[in-house]
Amino acid sequence: MALRLPLRQTLRASQSRAPIIHQLRAATTSSLPKDTPASRRRSITVVSDTGQVPWKSLSVGEKAARTTQQSFNLGLILLGVGLTGTVAYVLYLEVFSTNSKVAVFNRAADQVRKDPKCIELLAGSDGMRHTKREISAYGEPSWSKWARNRTVSSRNETDRAGVEHIHMHFYVEGPAAKGTVNLHMSRMRGQKEFEYNVLALDVPGHQRVYLENRDGEKLDQRKQGKMFGVRWN
Repeated sequence: MALRLPLRQTLRASQSRAPIIHQLRAATTSSLPKDTPASRRRSITVVSDTGQVPWKSLSVGEKAARTTQQSFNLGLILLGVGLTGTVAYVLYLEVFSTNSKVAVFNRAADQVRKDPKCIELLAGSDGMRHTKREISAYGEPSWSKWARNRTVSSRNETDRAGVEHIHMHFYVEGPAAKGTVNLHMSRMRGQKEFEYNVLALDVPGHQRVYLENRDGEKLDQRKQGKMFGVRWN
């Protein structure tokens, strides 16, 4: 038969064991590594940094990685801004400026389409019945029919006196004939807009048609001012 201890002795034995168990649990708990946020997160690199970890929580190497990443991103932003500004400036000079090649071409082509002599040569004797849309203007011919309006031959230069010059030629075509338009424009120092020196249409088999001929007028004035090779004022 099992021996039964009195109730008081049983309670005393259990109370004496409780502090030992508590000490064992405390020792076991204190010996385990603490689960801190630093131990849970991964080490930050240039590629993996998302910016969520505060700066003060980073190690020296991680701070260097974040600095490198942010410097690279800033460089990309500045490069994008620079490229965008360059493209916008080139578009302004080539397309939107009043002195751009596209603007000069469009103005000259419109003058040819409106001139009665040009309309007669390009559209025929009944050219006045035709609209200006029937007279097309385009650049250098190409093997591709779709690309023939894309290239206009032009040249910009500045002479020794500081005068800027634009030389351009393009082609026009109407129901009756084809022709070549030649233009020369110049701009003095301090002058905002270019002025026509020559704007002329050449159609094979016909005399040249001048829409603008300031160079010819200057030459005539020089000839009229001379007699027997001597200039008379």
